[in-house]
Amino acid sequence: MSKSHHHVLSFAGLIITVGIIFGDIGTSPLYVLKAIAGNRDLTPQLILGGLSCVFWTLTLQTTIKYVIITLRADNKGEGGIFSLYTLVRRQRKWLVVPAMIGGAALLADGIITPPISVSSAIEGLKIFNPKLDTIPIIIAIIVGIFVIQQFGTKFIGRAFGPVMVLWFIMLGSLGLYALFKYDWTVLKALNPYYAIDLLFNYTDGQGFWLLGAVFLCTTGAEALYSDLGHCGRENIRVSWIFVKLMLILNYMGQGAMLLSRNGAALPKGKNPFYMVVPDWFLIPSIIIATVAAVVASQALISGSFTLINEAIRLNLWPRVKVNFPSEIKGQLYIPSINWFLMIGCIAVVYGFKESENMEAAYGLSIVLAMISTSILLIFYMIKRHWNPIIRISLAVLFFVIEGSFLIAQIDKFPHGGYITIIIATAIIALMYIIFKSKIIRNSIIDFVKIKSYLPILRKLSVDDQIPTYATHLVYLTSAERIDEVESKVFYSILEQQPKRAERYWFVHVITTDEPYTKEYKVTKHDENDLIRIDFKLGFRIQPKLDMMFKQVVEELVENKEIEIRSRYACEYHHSDHIGDFKFIVIRKFLSNDNELPWFHKLIMNAYFFVKSRSLSEKNEFGLDPSSYVEENFPYVLSKAAPINLKRSQ
Repeated sequence: MSKSHHHVLSFAGLIITVGIIFGDIGTSPLYVLKAIAGNRDLTPQLILGGLSCVFWTLTLQTTIKYVIITLRADNKGEGGIFSLYTLVRRQRKWLVVPAMIGGAALLADGIITPPISVSSAIEGLKIFNPKLDTIPIIIAIIVGIFVIQQFGTKFIGRAFGPVMVLWFIMLGSLGLYALFKYDWTVLKALNPYYAIDLLFNYTDGQGFWLLGAVFLCTTGAEALYSDLGHCGRENIRVSWIFVKLMLILNYMGQGAMLLSRNGAALPKGKNPFYMVVPDWFLIPSIIIATVAAVVASQALISGSFTLINEAIRLNLWPRVKVNFPSEIKGQLYIPSINWFLMIGCIAVVYGFKESENMEAAYGLSIVLAMISTSILLIFYMIKRHWNPIIRISLAVLFFVIEGSFLIAQIDKFPHGGYITIIIATAIIALMYIIFKSKIIRNSIIDFVKIKSYLPILRKLSVDDQIPTYATHLVYLTSAERIDEVESKVFYSILEQQPKRAERYWFVHVITTDEPYTKEYKVTKHDENDLIRIDFKLGFRIQPKLDMMFKQVVEELVENKEIEIRSRYACEYHHSDHIGDFKFIVIRKFLSNDNELPWFHKLIMNAYFFVKSRSLSEKNEFGLDPSSYVEENFPYVLSKAAPINLKRSQ
């Protein structure tokens, strides 16, 4: 089914949306009330206040901010913090900072969400055997989730919708069951009075810090926006009505059960979610919860791949290998990110042991992503000329809510929140290195006009005093203009040992948003001696420049657009021989002639360290080692002052 078809409001589109979009936020009933209850006395003030906070958080934060407002900020149908940044980046240069913070926080969140979701589901087995060691089961499921990524999830993806619809129906049904069994009066928690009472009057103001636990109910809202491109705005908005209703019913059902305990604290190891499940349905509920947790994890992993792919296009991430295991554009597979997340998830499971402990590490990074989105969203409103009163009112509302959540989350920092912050900080540092180094490099990049070098190239091409380097000498260029090329290319041809060739070629590769585009354009700068080829390749097409280039040359010869005539005699060549090819790829290094400020030197050294471990041009463009030559080119960013030497007698 095509992506555009998914965007159409339809029953099938709604089912797909429930499966793809709401996995993360949909599994929150597994741990939210458990985190609020903790080991506290379950007083009506705590339970009703906690439920009221959850309802109004889902209403103000998820519904109003994300579902109603943020989904308007789509970049050609795509969502997510980098798409939002793309829309507003021309307004202020510093907006790249919240974009990097938000992107890094989302990626760090990908390390904690699978463990807490899967652990919360699997720990239901402890009802039957309290001494059961669930860690091996959790690890096996998590490893399985990451291993299958390389094969694509097209088949599993078809089941996402029905599985999550079943999950949400189960949530709502269990909530109704508990409300009938215990007490419907718990619904009075919908009154915001109980939320305010909890925040300001619970045990001398300690209720405010419970926002750290309440926030867990909306952690999937950012992922909801990131997945806009998969399903479309209307499908998300309509399906959210069903999803929110099922979530609220389940939360209220759990709350009714907790109120029936007459103030007694939650027994250690008990989960309110499973305490409302009838005994005969425990095993099925654990199975369905586990599958739902897998779906939630899968959606977050796929979102991480999309996030990194966008970061690469925005020059915020080093080039890494990107695979497309299926024909669906939104489905990517990035091996380096996949294994990084898997190792991080395993470490979290071993480090925290139980979901109850993981709650301390969960949420602190994601609230930073939400604040970053709010900052970018304000500038989007300015760009779209929203009414200043509405814009300012919304800004105040969002920053008060998210600022409160951030302050409450800081309490988690020493108990595990530092882990995701450390990871997010490391990711931000990497993004900044790539971004800043690009600015430094662009400040000295020098494009020259090709036509000014044509006479000397013609002369070099027929100079018998210089041995022939190759029949066809091919340079990869990043120059967008067809009449320009980097000065380093002519440095390679002329300034070092001159490279004589019968024909010089410049090749530029453009990746399109369409999956199977395979087009090329030929520009002749000299009728037969200097030619540029621009390849337009779809995102699913693996660039095999060796094969593609030769095929283009053969077509040009066959169409008599160019003439291949060897300028040196060789009776061993066939009549249709088009000669040999040499692709020159120029790798830059930081010259010792530089005299840079210490910070710029630190950035550039870090950049070249990262680049040396990133995807090489040879692998990126599928170049055959036999036709590939790598040259080093010195980057001179700030030339050192001449050395004052004295000549001795």
